[in-house]
Amino acid sequence: MIKYNSFTLDNGLHVFVHEDKNTPLAVVNLLYDVGSRDEKPDKTGFAHLFEHLMFGGSKNIPNYDEPLQRVGGENNAFTSPDITNYYVTLPAQNIETAFWLESDRMLSLSFDPKVLEVQRSVVIEEFKQRYLNQPYGDLWLKMRPLAYEKHPYQWATIGKEISHIENATMDDVKDFFFTHYRPNNAYLVVAGNVETEQIKELAIKWFGEIPSGEKRERKLPVEPKQEKAKFLEIEADVPVDALYKAYHMPAKTDEKYYATDLMSDILGRGKSSRLYKKLVKESGIFSSLAAYVTGSVDPGLLVISGQVSAGISLENADKAVQQIIKELQEEEIANKELEKVKNQAISTMVYGEVDILNRAMSIAFGAAMGNPNLVNEEIDLIKTVSTKDIHTASMEILKDENCSTIYYKAKK
Repeated sequence: MIKYNSFTLDNGLHVFVHEDKNTPLAVVNLLYDVGSRDEKPDKTGFAHLFEHLMFGGSKNIPNYDEPLQRVGGENNAFTSPDITNYYVTLPAQNIETAFWLESDRMLSLSFDPKVLEVQRSVVIEEFKQRYLNQPYGDLWLKMRPLAYEKHPYQWATIGKEISHIENATMDDVKDFFFTHYRPNNAYLVVAGNVETEQIKELAIKWFGEIPSGEKRERKLPVEPKQEKAKFLEIEADVPVDALYKAYHMPAKTDEKYYATDLMSDILGRGKSSRLYKKLVKESGIFSSLAAYVTGSVDPGLLVISGQVSAGISLENADKAVQQIIKELQEEEIANKELEKVKNQAISTMVYGEVDILNRAMSIAFGAAMGNPNLVNEEIDLIKTVSTKDIHTASMEILKDENCSTIYYKAKK
């Protein structure tokens, strides 16, 4: 059980405090409820660009890293389709430095044109290196628009195309910042060797006077039910042929999510999973093969991906995967097999909670979804999944008409 206290400032900032006296450290995790799904279709990549811009100097502090390093702290951030998350780890006695830094860049960025140009160049280079010039790097640039027709999950966090970042103006940047980077759109979680009253005083002191933003209702287009199988073939300069299959699945907030997640583990988590045992270890059709879920706040994807062994056609490899899926749908799953993946999932969660930063992030992510206590409920949600739930999920999700398939072929 991860205990926490919570309060909300007058400007709408949600604050959570998890006290742990067994560590000399403190974590300050600031989650902004904005991801790539909140972008305009003709201006994508902005959430990720902001992850970079937030380190480029704020209203009163030209350099974020230098004062933090002086007090023994370190920081990082990440962007997803659903959220943007910033976190600082430092000695607990120096925690006010983190409040000073984070509050100043929530107040306002410096909006220095030179910073925009520098970070624009960094993001463009990242786009090229990670997505365009790396084998299979453009997979999600192809899969997302294939699988999604309406929902903004149809583009990756890096953006649809480089031109959207190239053409970003300072007015675009300011508009995005003052729309999304406001106290009422943020969740601050402080964890470690701290006191709740101490954190309340610091929160009021450093964040209390930052103006609230306009109340924003997220009205995203709902992805229609996929009624027919989708297919795309790519030929590129990659080492070997690869197969990718993506099935639409329930959202993280849906009661059926955990059955689907465990089903993906049965299919393709680790070397004891069905896909790996039968198609890698036994038949050698694939050299690598796995299944996983995207874990999205809105309805996401269950993905099966693998590299095909030499001499095996993608068509035959695909048929072999579909045969394993058919067996899962037709045969009763043994309780022992389900308990194995449950234990794997629970042990991963328990092990992860040893790290205080992971605890802080879990509280923040749950809070952004409307349930900060999700971190304490997930194990029970996993435990309650039955073999019947797995079978139902397999029949509802693992259907040909619900699948988007990519054959990624190596140039001969």
